[in-house]
Amino acid sequence: MHAALNLARQAAAAGEVPVGAVVVKDGEIIGRGSNAPIAKHDPSAHAEILALRDAAQHLGNYRLVGCDLFVTLEPCVMCVGAMFHARIGRVVFGASDPKTGAAGSLLNMFAETRLNHHAQVQGGVLAEECGKVLSEFFSARRAQQRLESSLTESFPRPLAGEG
Repeated sequence: MHAALNLARQAAAAGEVPVGAVVVKDGEIIGRGSNAPIAKHDPSAHAEILALRDAAQHLGNYRLVGCDLFVTLEPCVMCVGAMFHARIGRVVFGASDPKTGAAGSLLNMFAETRLNHHAQVQGGVLAEECGKVLSEFFSARRAQQRLESSLTESFPRPLAGEG
């Protein structure tokens, strides 16, 4: 999870929502990803998806049997679906996500018996540290937005044709 946290911090430094993920097989990290939907202009460029892609390239197979995925934030429905297709055996996440979490917070895709694949899930690993990275990022973003808003109010832009 520490490696995933480092990737989350890299995402934050790049202006992305700070989520990091790693895929591990036999104790070795074989895939890494950090959120990059803004930079890649790709709504699917979540940390988990990028880590799965990296691991699949490493193994030369889209099936990641025997692999575990560690991610700093509870995965969303899209990412859980990709984990199912990859046949990830275990998912470990840090902070829960009550708005979009699909591993127990909003809904639990892993408990859906009608699906053809299931994985072990463990949440709350380094949850405080993972949550802190997210809360600091959003706090800084809100402060920046307040600053920009106050500057706009203090120095309004001239209308077209003025100035």
